[in-house]
Amino acid sequence: MIVRASVALAFAASMVRAQDETPGSFKIVGNTLAPANARSSRNLQMFLGNDEKVYILDKAEGNQATINGHPAWGAVWDIASTSATVMDVVSNSFCASGFHLPNGSWVALGGNNPVSPGPVDYHGPGLDPTYQDMDGRNAIRVVTPCTGNANSFAGNCLWYDDPTVLSMIKRRWYSTAEALATGEIFIIGGMVNGGYINRPGPNPSDPETQNGQAENSVEFYPRREGYVPAPSPFLVRAGGLNTYAHAFLLKSGKMLLQANISTITIDTDTLEEVILPDMPNGVVRVYPASAGVAMLPLTPKNNYNPTILFCGGSNAYSDYQWGGYGGPNCNSWEFPASADCQRLTPEPEDGSAVAYEQDDDMIIGRTMGQFIILPDGSLLMINGAANGTAGYTTKTPDIQVTSDLPFGLSLATAETLKPALYFPDKPKGQRWSDEGLGTSTIPRMYHSSALVLPDGSVFVAGSNPNADVNATVTYNLPYPAEYTAEIWYPPYWGKKRPEPSGIPTDPLTYGGNYFDVTLKNGSYPGTANVAASKTKCVLLRSGFTTHAMNMGQRYLELNSTYSVSDDGTITMHCSQLPTNANIFTPGPAMFYIVTDGVPSVGKSVVVGNGQFGAQPTQTVAVLPAITTSTALPTSEGDSTDPAGTKTKSFSVGILIAAVAGGIGAAALLGGLIFFICRRRRQNANRTVSGRPFESLNEGFAGAAAPPAGFAAGPPVVTRGMQNNRYSETGTPYSAQGYSAAGSEMNLPFEQNRNYDAYPSVQNNPPPGAGFGRPAHSYDQSYSSSAGGSPYQAPRQLPSEGGGSQYYDPYSYQAGGRRF
Repeated sequence: MIVRASVALAFAASMVRAQDETPGSFKIVGNTLAPANARSSRNLQMFLGNDEKVYILDKAEGNQATINGHPAWGAVWDIASTSATVMDVVSNSFCASGFHLPNGSWVALGGNNPVSPGPVDYHGPGLDPTYQDMDGRNAIRVVTPCTGNANSFAGNCLWYDDPTVLSMIKRRWYSTAEALATGEIFIIGGMVNGGYINRPGPNPSDPETQNGQAENSVEFYPRREGYVPAPSPFLVRAGGLNTYAHAFLLKSGKMLLQANISTITIDTDTLEEVILPDMPNGVVRVYPASAGVAMLPLTPKNNYNPTILFCGGSNAYSDYQWGGYGGPNCNSWEFPASADCQRLTPEPEDGSAVAYEQDDDMIIGRTMGQFIILPDGSLLMINGAANGTAGYTTKTPDIQVTSDLPFGLSLATAETLKPALYFPDKPKGQRWSDEGLGTSTIPRMYHSSALVLPDGSVFVAGSNPNADVNATVTYNLPYPAEYTAEIWYPPYWGKKRPEPSGIPTDPLTYGGNYFDVTLKNGSYPGTANVAASKTKCVLLRSGFTTHAMNMGQRYLELNSTYSVSDDGTITMHCSQLPTNANIFTPGPAMFYIVTDGVPSVGKSVVVGNGQFGAQPTQTVAVLPAITTSTALPTSEGDSTDPAGTKTKSFSVGILIAAVAGGIGAAALLGGLIFFICRRRRQNANRTVSGRPFESLNEGFAGAAAPPAGFAAGPPVVTRGMQNNRYSETGTPYSAQGYSAAGSEMNLPFEQNRNYDAYPSVQNNPPPGAGFGRPAHSYDQSYSSSAGGSPYQAPRQLPSEGGGSQYYDPYSYQAGGRRF
């Protein structure tokens, strides 16, 4: 493997070169697979694995690049070289969900049944002879991100993918994943066989299971002992528009779920659901309406209490027009996407009722627009289209011949090529801006993705609203399979960036001693005292990105104080995480120092003890008092806030006036030197200002010690509307008079006011195992040099019930295709 230091140097060099790019611009950076002319992965799903690599998953289809004799639908993209290497994935990962694990590994959950070219479902014996893909609907794929030369990856650096050994209880396509404070993954909903929306058609006769085609249940990874998935009233009530539901773990440990226009919190221990107000204005936010949805930054200022932002999607379709598994009952591209934005704080701490709050409309309506949280705390809205929905089709009720479809198979058009920025702390009416932002030349439609890179730029790739790779298609096709990758450069690009030292290499903890990060003189923008007062310590997760979602995306500003030395050195005293692991669950993250809205290059860190279970907590250490240098200026010239607004200090105004009045350059310089030297003689000591942050009482003070691993056994945890636009003066949704029976709105289908929860019943058993594949050889032992410690789950052979979640995925024989 390539030595890590050499890769780091190359990465740093690329960042220096990239700083010359124009802020707000796009740059094409090659293809998402190597060689450049071998096209494979279109980026349905991707995640940032570490400082060096982005991992990419596609669906099983006829990509040009191959591995082990079949088309490749997995890749790893090297950030420094902007090149990709194929990776072997065995099961069909089409429209999976995914998340990180506490030890830094990642899982991709579920997917589609095996397919043949076309694609068409494959029902023959063994594997499809062309794609050689397995049924991925209950698959749990695991990989531990590694560094260095991807061609040398082996063992746990490769995807482990065998649904006959490691699997979910239920088959899930278009499911959602969100982590709990224990690191467990809560897996929500999905389809069994897939389609446009999760029902056969309007007025379904079996809303609970949609005739066996909907998996309206939840489950856990690792499996909870004795747990049997049962229907969720929320998912049943949300009906066909319940796939890729939006899920966010809250401060209390409960989880917010939103689908169709329904909103609830769910207790992940008891599975009790509490109904919250419906989404205002009837706007559908989940797939295929596909709104941009994100949790706003968690900061000391908001006491780390989550607020969720929903923007875009659609309220333009009637129940009939939404159609069913086969597609919409309309020409969806004729309908505009919504520009509506709503905020929701599910657990208000001021005693107010839970209520959606009308926010500023987007500049333009979007479907498939994706929110990317940037290190400066602003949110990028990127990709998507202004008309239609996600998905593709071969016909509609009005157009029965595929070649007559005006936009190929795409159900959307009017691509939105210009991104926009949202500033959550600005006043209403001022939160959106696209000023100074460039325009992409590449439509990013269905199956496109984006995520923030360690340097704070944004990686953008993918798009293919088609059934398969379309190299031989001759009919109208404005949106072909897209393999070209781009990088978008935020407005802070090209500015002087902080260069911190001392970022922890040990895992960050929940409570405990603070850590110091140093910025030497000249390694930050502006003067020391002012720069220090505008600097913060930030943790950022970009999440598992697919279908305009970033599962697990979360931004946390740590408590901090600072000290400024007379030599201009800034020492940031960064607190450990709050003691409540619900706020930021265990696992990998990027650490940034952000000064006056300009981030450093991020560094990979790990939060927590790397194990499933209750995370250890420590007493929060009191931070040192803020100290500044009296020998250095306390103001400076131009400075820029995170929103890009320039301000000018009074001292600079005096200086400009003096120069304009005829003061010679030599006299001015001499006066400045005399002033600084005099101040140094008068007082070389630092003065104290402000007071240390007090620790927050986040609970979990008596958390039990973490489990010692899983060597002793499996991990068990007990316990008909039109598109609307609104001005900033619009009336927020009010909970006054709200009842659990529902609102008096014009509701989308299956959102009946008098809904009665369906009783909990057991679902059908999971599918049987496999196609009689060759036996495995389990001789490869794990080496810690490969990148992190896997969980030591006991080995368990495949069972008739479709596999186990307790098999050690890193004990197989590395090298070559495994089936």
